[in-house]
This record gives sequence, C-alpha cells and structure tokens, in this order.
Amino acid sequence: MRLLTLRNSLSGALVYATGDSIAALLTGEFQVSRLIGMMLLGGTLYAIEIPAYFVWLERRFGHHDIRSRIGKALMAQAFFNPLWIARHMALIHCFSGRFAEVQWHLLGVGLASFVRIAPIGFAANYAIQHFIPLRWRFPASAAFSASMAVYYALSVTFFG
Repeated sequence: MRLLTLRNSLSGALVYATGDSIAALLTGEFQVSRLIGMMLLGGTLYAIEIPAYFVWLERRFGHHDIRSRIGKALMAQAFFNPLWIARHMALIHCFSGRFAEVQWHLLGVGLASFVRIAPIGFAANYAIQHFIPLRWRFPASAAFSASMAVYYALSVTFFG
C-alpha cells in the first residue's frame, strides 16, 4: 500500500485549506501563511495518516454485522479525538505565527469540540466508512472536517 497518493495529497491540500480559509475569513483571521500551512498539512501528514487508519479499519472490521459496522464508525470517530483536535489547532496557531497560544488549554478546547460534535461526527463517520468506497474516504472525511471548521467559525460569529 502506498502511503501517499496524488489524489489524497491534492484533495487533502485543497479541501483542508479551503475549509480552514473559509473559517478564517469568517472570523477575520485569514493569513496566507496559514493557508499555505494548511495546504502542506492536508496534503502530506493528513493525506498519509488518515487513509492509513481507514485501511486498518477496513481490515479490522470490514462490512460484517451491525456490531462491526458500529465499531468501525466508533473507531473512525475516535481517531479524531481531543488530542488530534488540539494538535490541529496548535498547528493552525503555528501557521498563523501565534506560537505563544500553543499551550495546554488546547487539550480542553479539543475535548469540548470533540464532545459537542460527537453525535454528528458519529453519523458522518458511519456514512463515510460504510457508504463511501475506501479510495474516496479520505476526501470525504476531509470535506466533513472542512465543513466542521466552517461550522465552528459560524458558531463563534453568530453565537459568540
């Protein structure tokens, strides 16, 4: 299995950067360095680690009974855990030149984000894992993540 494909690299770079840029524009935090950083992150690290995990899930759970299907969706949801979310936010801060804001409180923010989106995240991960072919799961997951970035930005804008 190739760890990095052109499709995953391009889709990761474009989708993560687009979603984050829309969110950044909505919150007045757009920066070219952040855009470039998100393109690099989505096109490299995320384009390697997420598809590799999805392949492992497919091998581990397959498409068997309802228990396996739910387990696979729960494990997909668990991948994007509070630590993953905190790392993502820390990298955004770094790409934005806000290194001083990379602190332990990001773990609490990651936990709050994870808990708030859990029911929607589970439903989306179930759909991605069971209705999207394996080769297209990373772009589908990236699109869901990008929509969540926009959702979070809109929540801050509209709900304070």
